[in-house]
Amino acid sequence: MDDDRTTAVIERYLVSLAGESTADPVVRALLNRAVDRLQMLCANLLHRSYPRLMRPPLNLQTDELLGSVVERLLKAMREIRPRTVREFFALANRHMRWELNDLARRLDEEPDAIELREGLAMAAESSGSELSPDGRRILEAIESLPEDDREVFDLVTIQGLTQVEVAQILDVSSKTVQRRLNRSLLSLAQRLDDLRPADQTPPDG
Repeated sequence: MDDDRTTAVIERYLVSLAGESTADPVVRALLNRAVDRLQMLCANLLHRSYPRLMRPPLNLQTDELLGSVVERLLKAMREIRPRTVREFFALANRHMRWELNDLARRLDEEPDAIELREGLAMAAESSGSELSPDGRRILEAIESLPEDDREVFDLVTIQGLTQVEVAQILDVSSKTVQRRLNRSLLSLAQRLDDLRPADQTPPDG
């Protein structure tokens, strides 16, 4: 499978990166190899969790998000050296969320006229495009999950992977993935209980 070959190549770059004092050339080669998978992750996260950023005034596109995330990773990996493919994509996911959260926050704080990306001047914000207080609470609740639980939550609910696929990526059992997912859903349900429709009940622990 091409995905398996990509993973193997990424692993080789990470091994090379660990022994390099000058990281940029290896990081650029690594990101170039991983770009297709990063683009898929950006698209999934943007469409599933931040669709409002795809509407005016921002009209954010996947390739724009990908460019910003790659730039973030280039800077971050001068200091941070992921040791495994799992750590690399966890770092990428973190910077995707930070980039999107920053855009959403800046859009909300300056609704009339704001330049959200270099060279892209924003028009006046259209009605209904602000991140609601409930939306902020949801994002904050997700960010506050323990790292292992948040990682599984991201991969299953945001990236759209199956629990079996997540178990393979994280090198844990499917039962462990299910337990972490249930734990994250229960925690979110408890913290956001007042947002749940009256006819829904939180998941069993």
